[in-house]
Amino acid sequence: GLLSVIQSVKGSPEQELHIVLLGLDNAGKTTLLKCLASEEVSTITPTQGFNIKSVHSHGFKLNVWDIGGQRSIRPYWRKYLGSTDLLIYVIDSADQKRFEETGQELAELTEEESLTGVPLLVFANKQDLATAAPAAEIAEGLSLHTYRDREWQIQACSALSGEGVQDGMSWISSQIMNRKK
Repeated sequence: GLLSVIQSVKGSPEQELHIVLLGLDNAGKTTLLKCLASEEVSTITPTQGFNIKSVHSHGFKLNVWDIGGQRSIRPYWRKYLGSTDLLIYVIDSADQKRFEETGQELAELTEEESLTGVPLLVFANKQDLATAAPAAEIAEGLSLHTYRDREWQIQACSALSGEGVQDGMSWISSQIMNRKK
């Protein structure tokens, strides 16, 4: 799967890929991270600070940094961006009142010099809720089509059920392969 692709791209044993997982509080970042790590997602508490999940597979280490999205923590996001290979941004698709706020945060992030050219995967999370906006509508609202300095993808998902998560990870895999070429 993804880890074997990453290993072939990175080459030698114990190479690391640095992924930063961001989004507003309550977007589902920690649930998504637990889903990726095949962990139980029934008991999630708000992230105070950050979580790091490292997965070892075939001599490869994938580091995912899940950083809290509370307003008071967001100014510190920039401190974690150095050496980022990929940015995953999670949006609560059912919280339409916060679309403007999340869009502003994402726009500011993509202007960071340390993220120049870094691929962006936007997970339009909570698609299992009846009030969720479709991923295409969110992409339009975020003006993702104007992002010309990087590859990007929006992926509808439900971190709770896992639906759509592997599709996003497949996109990440393709990005890593393309960067190697």
